[in-house]
Amino acid sequence: MTGEHGTGGERIEPGATDARYTTHPPSASSPAIDESTQEPVLAVRRTSGRDREAHTAPTGVAPAESRVSRRILVLGATSGIAEACCRIWAERGDSLFLVARNADRLAAVAADLHTRGAAYVGTSVVNLDDTAAHPELLAHAINSLAGLDVAFLPLGILGDQAEAERHFSHAAEILQTNFTSVVSLLTWLANYCAQRHAGTLAVLSSVAGDRGRKSNYVYGASKAGVTAFLAGLRNRIDREGVRVLTIKPGPVRTSMTAAMKGSAKFADVGAVAGTIVKSIDGTGDVLYVPGKWRVIMAVVRAIPERMFKKMNL
Repeated sequence: MTGEHGTGGERIEPGATDARYTTHPPSASSPAIDESTQEPVLAVRRTSGRDREAHTAPTGVAPAESRVSRRILVLGATSGIAEACCRIWAERGDSLFLVARNADRLAAVAADLHTRGAAYVGTSVVNLDDTAAHPELLAHAINSLAGLDVAFLPLGILGDQAEAERHFSHAAEILQTNFTSVVSLLTWLANYCAQRHAGTLAVLSSVAGDRGRKSNYVYGASKAGVTAFLAGLRNRIDREGVRVLTIKPGPVRTSMTAAMKGSAKFADVGAVAGTIVKSIDGTGDVLYVPGKWRVIMAVVRAIPERMFKKMNL
C-alpha cells in the first residue's frame, strides 16, 4: 500500500482532460523546490468555470459560509483506512490529492470520491519507497491543491514476520516502506508547514509499536520508529504552529488483515475512519483507536520483561 484547490486558488489544467480525477505524474520540466529557500515551486493557476462547478458543495454538505473546504494530501490512498477516511472527506466537500502505487485501484478510488462530492480530486501514481522522488511529488501535490491543510500518511505494509526472520531483505522492505519512506516524507512536509506556521501532519503508526512481540516484531519495530520520530518532530514543530498527530489503530478489518486469524472480530474500518477524521479535526497529539487500546497497551507495557519474554504474543 502506498497510498487538486485552496488559498486564492487558480489552477493550470494539464492538457485537455478533466483533471478532477486524472492521474498526473510530477512535472519534470521545472524544479520541485527553490534551491535558495527550499520552498516548493508553486505555479500560477487559471480558474475555469469547470473549477467553480467542481467546488460547489454536494447535497448534504454544509455550504462554504459555514464550513471551509480543507486541502488534504493522502499518501497511501488505497489502504482500507485511507479509503474510508477519504469517503468522509469527499462527502463533506473537501479537496483531496491522492498518492498510491496501484494505478487501476487509485483511479477507481478517485472516481468514487468525485462521485461522493469531493470539491477536487487529484492523483499521482508513485511508489513511495522511492524517497528520491518525494520532493518533486510533494511540491506537485501542494501545487495541485494550491496549499495544504492536512497531510495524512496511512502508508504501510504488514509484511511476513516468518519471512523477515529468515531473510533480512524482506525485513528491510518492511522497514523501508513503514519507516524510512515515512521519515523522508515527513521531513519535507514538516519543513514546508513550519515555514508557514500552519498545517496538520497525521500519521498512522500502530499499537504494535508500543512493545515488541514475537508474532510481528519487525512490523512493530517499524511502527515504534515512526512513533518515536513523530514524538520528536512534534516537540520540534508544535511551537511553530504545526500539529503532529500519531494515530495508533488496533487490529482493523480491512483487505490487508482479512487473512489474519480472528479478523472477523477486528474493529470496523468505517468506525475507525470516523474516529480518525474527528481527531484530525481536533487538537490531540496521540490517538488510540478504538480507545480501549490505550488501556490494553498500558497493561502490556507494564508487564516486567522477565515475564513478558516467556509469553506467546
